[in-house]
Amino acid sequence: MTYTNMKKFKFTIGGDDFDVELVSEEDNMLRLEVNGTEYEVELHREVIVPKTPILVRAEVPPPTKKETRITKTITKTTNTAVKSPLPGTIITVLIKEGDQVRLGQKLLTMEAMKMENNILAEKDGLVSSVKVKPGDSVLQNDVLLEIE
Repeated sequence: MTYTNMKKFKFTIGGDDFDVELVSEEDNMLRLEVNGTEYEVELHREVIVPKTPILVRAEVPPPTKKETRITKTITKTTNTAVKSPLPGTIITVLIKEGDQVRLGQKLLTMEAMKMENNILAEKDGLVSSVKVKPGDSVLQNDVLLEIE
């Protein structure tokens, strides 16, 4: 490979300045001109060994029938917290403590981002506590009320 635009470098070695031009390169042989004198030099390339180790993992045996069986855990949930989906202001509260509610029933209305949003019951149950009143400002994920 012969360079049409020679690459020029300026080196200082031991206080002496050298003007170096790269004339041509073929494989690992370079033709250089140093202060007007042409030299042919061999370029030694360092073999770079990656520092990242290669991980070898043991093969995982297939699961047994006992491991693949899904066990159903029955837990008694006490209260379900109904949380604010967005920051906003409570406009109306349509329920009170002790009210029986059904899944999907409208519980309260809040204004968020200049829009009215209805907060609905996430399950059937009894309202155990109401944490907000009309005019309250709430943040996202604030607990609005709890249903048993």
